[in-house]
Amino acid sequence: MPEQITCDLEDRILTITLDRPQKLNAFTGVMLAELIEAFERADADDDVRVVIVTGRGRAFCAGADLGEQGGATFDTSTGRAIGAESPDGRHRDGGGLLALRIFAMTKPVIGAINGPAVGVGVNMTLPMDVRLASDSARFGFVFTGRGIVPASASAWFLPRIVGVSRAAEWTFAARMVGAEEALAAGLVRSLHAEGELLPAANELAHEFADNTSAVSVALARQMLWRLHSEPHPLAAHRIDSQAIEAMGQSPDAREGVSAFLERRPPAFGMRPSTDMPDFFPWFGDEPY
Repeated sequence: MPEQITCDLEDRILTITLDRPQKLNAFTGVMLAELIEAFERADADDDVRVVIVTGRGRAFCAGADLGEQGGATFDTSTGRAIGAESPDGRHRDGGGLLALRIFAMTKPVIGAINGPAVGVGVNMTLPMDVRLASDSARFGFVFTGRGIVPASASAWFLPRIVGVSRAAEWTFAARMVGAEEALAAGLVRSLHAEGELLPAANELAHEFADNTSAVSVALARQMLWRLHSEPHPLAAHRIDSQAIEAMGQSPDAREGVSAFLERRPPAFGMRPSTDMPDFFPWFGDEPY
């Protein structure tokens, strides 16, 4: 059983809750391992269509646990942050390992940010597909104010979400960003009063899950994340040509057209665990 998160699956929506409310859900090595395992399991489980991530209590995640309780996340005596080693002995940032695992998901991931999200606590939301936030949420890209640098691959994700200039301002100033500013910049999709955040996230999750092909969504998620930064649209054309050819001949395509013509909800049967097209994955992720 996880110690620092909870996982609840209901009606094909998996809700992962960061569960150290007495420590404002501060991030530890235990939480990192449990989150990566939870995403691994969710990706392999065809009963999971969408993942929602939220926090228990008044914070989403206050960042790295720098105190003795729960274990220090950054060791100033060695200069090593929590993470792992690559085969050649180089350090790998733990927040980055989590970000890359979320990036690789074939299921949509929604962040329901219920309060302050700081450091790795906000960075872990960047590879999520949509972020909703409470009115009380605040966001802190505070690395330069702690004498370190942006981690968790946030230097790749954040400019793609809010633009380079806004990402630079937030990073260089190391200040807390309020909910309204985050909304205006496009970091979050919408703001919600207390008690309305999770219902709104669940409503959106059902929009993703209820009348769509799981395989189509899995392909579309990876296409959107991986192709938007290609230097020429020809790269997207190559992949979507293969995807259209493969899915156009699939049982889900036949069902989708039939349901449309018959004016009924579709009953898609293809499963990401067994029915992804032969060309997937088309990408060869760089070794570290």
